[in-house]
Amino acid sequence: MAETATKDMNVQVVEDKVTSPWKEALRTFLRSKSAVAGTVIVLFFILVALFAPIIAPEGINEQKLGDPSTHLVPPSSEFWFGTDEFGRDIFSRVVWGAQISLTVGFGAVVLSAVLGSFLGIIAGYYGRWVDTIISRFFDILLAFPSILLAIAIVSILGSSLQNALIAIAIVNVPNFGRLIRSKVLSVKEEEYITAAKAIGMKDSRILLRHILPNSFAPVIVQGTLAIATAIIEAAALSFLGLGAEPPQPEWGKMLADARIYLMNAPWTMIFPGLAIMLTVLGFNLMGDGLRDALDPKMKN
Repeated sequence: MAETATKDMNVQVVEDKVTSPWKEALRTFLRSKSAVAGTVIVLFFILVALFAPIIAPEGINEQKLGDPSTHLVPPSSEFWFGTDEFGRDIFSRVVWGAQISLTVGFGAVVLSAVLGSFLGIIAGYYGRWVDTIISRFFDILLAFPSILLAIAIVSILGSSLQNALIAIAIVNVPNFGRLIRSKVLSVKEEEYITAAKAIGMKDSRILLRHILPNSFAPVIVQGTLAIATAIIEAAALSFLGLGAEPPQPEWGKMLADARIYLMNAPWTMIFPGLAIMLTVLGFNLMGDGLRDALDPKMKN
């Protein structure tokens, strides 16, 4: 019996040793209460954005023009978040605004991650003058405060939500580029990369099959945190009149339109502001959890 128990214990030890790194990362992530809470918040807002046509009781710009009594109405059973100066239901506009803010956040981060990762991989793998040129390009972009650079880009391209997305993506390119470049510099020195070069494998194949998969974990973490930053930057640009245009229910634009009613109708600013705060908080908590789960340096 003792021998059988010892064998079972040895089998269990072997199974634990061959556990997939991704499974171990998932376990670490799920053990973090804050990370799970952040994920729940993010999933909640994603579901709100997806099912906005069902959740929102009113249209984006449906107004009660013939009934002045519905203008600037405080929260009630009929209007959960109250109404704005045009009699529009704030709850419906906040729900629809989730689509816009999340679209800009995800779109900007995907675009910046693709461009930044491409430039970072090329710079880290080839080095020399290629690395010098790309690194100096990153340094130039990082020399400007992100919001000021975004404002300058939107001013050149023209005020619109699409141009704001492009500006935010450009601003975040160096963050992804420098991150993946540093990872590539260490990965390319591994023995399996040397072996791949020795057998004559093409650079493109090495980059796609070996370098990129082994360098992408930090990008996932950075991307999650960058979505929160992108949502704030999009709201800031819209607040300044350089992003969403009326009558789009973007949260930053809603804050800008409601700022003159802060004293007599504070709910017009409170609920869009809470939506921004909770969404950003959710992505930050989830990003911190992913960092702890995927970064070996964070593990004891």
